[in-house]
Amino acid sequence: MLLWFVILYLMVSVGIGLFAATRVHNAKDFAVAGRSLPLPVVTATVFATWFGAEAVFGVSATFVQEGLTGVVADPFGSSLCLVIAGILFSRYLYKLNILTLGDFYRMRYNRTVEVLTTLCIVASYLGWVAAQIKALGLIFYVVTNGAVSQETGMILGAAIVLTYTTFGGMFSVAILDFVQMAVSMGGLLFIAWIVSGKVDGGTTAIVAHASAAGKLDFFPEMDPLKWIAFLGAWVTMMLGSIPQQDVFQRVTSAKSAKIALWGSILGASIYFCFTFVPMFIAYSATLIDPELFAKLLEEDTQLVLPTLVLQHTPLAAQVLFFGAVLSAIMSCSSATLLAPSVTFAENVIKGFNPKMGDHQFLWVMRGTLIGFTCLVLAFALNSASSIFEMVENAYKVTLAGAFVPLVGGILWKRATSQGALAAIFGGILSWLMIELMIGEASPVPPQLIGLAVSALGMTAGSLLPQWIGHTVPGRPMHELQHHAAMEPHHHP
Repeated sequence: MLLWFVILYLMVSVGIGLFAATRVHNAKDFAVAGRSLPLPVVTATVFATWFGAEAVFGVSATFVQEGLTGVVADPFGSSLCLVIAGILFSRYLYKLNILTLGDFYRMRYNRTVEVLTTLCIVASYLGWVAAQIKALGLIFYVVTNGAVSQETGMILGAAIVLTYTTFGGMFSVAILDFVQMAVSMGGLLFIAWIVSGKVDGGTTAIVAHASAAGKLDFFPEMDPLKWIAFLGAWVTMMLGSIPQQDVFQRVTSAKSAKIALWGSILGASIYFCFTFVPMFIAYSATLIDPELFAKLLEEDTQLVLPTLVLQHTPLAAQVLFFGAVLSAIMSCSSATLLAPSVTFAENVIKGFNPKMGDHQFLWVMRGTLIGFTCLVLAFALNSASSIFEMVENAYKVTLAGAFVPLVGGILWKRATSQGALAAIFGGILSWLMIELMIGEASPVPPQLIGLAVSALGMTAGSLLPQWIGHTVPGRPMHELQHHAAMEPHHHP
């Protein structure tokens, strides 16, 4: 019975996505929904940027094991990322009327910087999208009681998401996000209510138990190494996620810069508050059936939540839970498949054929989407990492290689193309060298060293040539915004 409900839900979701595809007439509709989305839809789509596999399975499992200290990256870092990105993108980049972040790197610096940062951004999505695909496989495995293996479930899940995203692009993503946000929030709140009733003393007892067990302690012990690791995890997610196409796409799909700003702040706030619901449910599981869930915590922490729902809740709650989780993961994975595909098509492929017509470019984006999905699926099928690890590792490359050129280009008038190249190469190479040679034994997280070297490269690479009179200047923000204002329909 549960399986049929899940199949019906998937069919309805695909139907809504394909219906939305009827509004896609050109590349801009596909990439940024024609910049026409109202505040409620922008809020929902920003919320759905992060509320996926990691928030439901990864964060909750990590919280049960490590408490709040273990989840500093998400939701604390990721929520702040959405707020900072919303302010930067709505205030500075919205006026440029561009499709991708790569367009900004090209306009502010040059074609080389555009391609290098685009490759960093696309690479960062491999782990993030693979985590969503892995979670879809997990759901099909649980719902069918093992009849569908996790590997087969991953292939099936990837095919479903690919279907509506390929046709509908950002319109399908945005409309489904709005529907799925309502389903996921309602479903998980209902489960939390049922689960709290199964513990003597209800919600108060569960929170008191978590507090007594030290799970609500946010800051680590007064150990310098633990503090460095703690801050490293926070900064990686908070800053490394800012140069991301899916965040940029969702903010700049808004009708106006004001909606873009408030949509990102509201979406981030709802996300931060709501991520505690799966944590609450997962921790409740350890009190309802300590023996079973202690065993699961040793074997596979990601199974705690679905096992609790299947064994301790009625069918209606199971339908709501799996509908909610599928909603969250599908809306998250569709956007994170779309974002790198649009970026690669716009900022790498189109550069080799700049005279490509709009209709032809739309099909290039769709072809890239299919290719990237196959790549992600292969990565998900062959990776032994947990969902939380996959997501946490995804943003190291953008933190080391793309963050400084983005923020420097927006906020620092003296940033140049030479500085951007020094930031990219310095950040990526230093991060990779330490990651490969020292790895986890490094007292400072390798990606933080990469960030520091990247900032040093931007400063030295921009200022030294200016002092000796040999520089390749970038175009400052005020000049780019003025140019865009003069040509409102300009697309570089």
